[in-house]
Amino acid sequence: MPSTHKKDKPWDTDDIDKWKVEPFKPSDNAGGTFAEESSFAVLFPKYREVYLKEAWSGITKALQQIGIACTLDLIEGCMTVKTTRKTWDPAAILKARDLIKLLARSVPAPQALRILQDDVACDIIKIRNLVRNKEKFVKRRQRILGPNGQTLKALELLTQTYILVQGNTVSALGPYKGLKEVRRVVEDCMANIHPIYQIKELMIKRELAKDPELAHENWERFLPNYKKRSLSKRKVPYKVTDKSKKVYTPFPPAQEKSKVDLQIEAGEYHIGKEAKKRIAQEERMEQQKVKQEEKKRQREQDFIAPEENPAERKKKKRKTKGEE
Repeated sequence: MPSTHKKDKPWDTDDIDKWKVEPFKPSDNAGGTFAEESSFAVLFPKYREVYLKEAWSGITKALQQIGIACTLDLIEGCMTVKTTRKTWDPAAILKARDLIKLLARSVPAPQALRILQDDVACDIIKIRNLVRNKEKFVKRRQRILGPNGQTLKALELLTQTYILVQGNTVSALGPYKGLKEVRRVVEDCMANIHPIYQIKELMIKRELAKDPELAHENWERFLPNYKKRSLSKRKVPYKVTDKSKKVYTPFPPAQEKSKVDLQIEAGEYHIGKEAKKRIAQEERMEQQKVKQEEKKRQREQDFIAPEENPAERKKKKRKTKGEE
């Protein structure tokens, strides 16, 4: 039986970009209104009240265009978004949820409204739980910013994203490919790998992408390979044990004598406390006498005249006479 699925498709031509994401229009929603209402609520800090109050009118207008209702509750410190009967895009409520999340994380309203576009996504990276020590966390978070924010600006230009470091999170906004790179750089920075290495790698990749001949080749030979140069932090033992091979014996080594056994052998176990103190003092005095004698000998050595050979003296005298 001949196959029926291999038919000519006159509408499928080579000039069609199959990877292009077409915008979702109201005419594409054949099902009509949604059966149930969906809503999301996000709390925001108190210092954001004034800014949100000023920018809320613009946010409401932008959400009304996609049929999403929003409310700002300043008493409870909460932002809420929900679908209405005018909502025609199923993904609109998810975009609105991401919008209020970004606004709560101190992202400016003009930047946050870009999330409503189809080709823009967001990623809020939690960085506080990646480093235990507070001082290390503050230093590594500062590395993401760099001097005068230069590192952050370079990262934004290379990944084509908007990045905001705020408190315990890093908010990123842009294309999916750029967000993936930003997350990798931020997590590596928190793991004590400086962002400059990734920035250098991204710069090389951007230049390689311009060359069409290298589009289907492996780029690893062009990328820098950094080796870890830090010394090992393993502590060397003070007493190095003898690791030379010894003759095997099936019997275990003899048990070491305890302090009590040593005292019994020396005959000190049954002696009273006062006698023990007297013996210890006598030993101390003997050690002091030995040390004093050694120091005395060292001092006297400076005053001992070096020995002279009489034959050498005569030779020196003869040489002087011949010269005369």
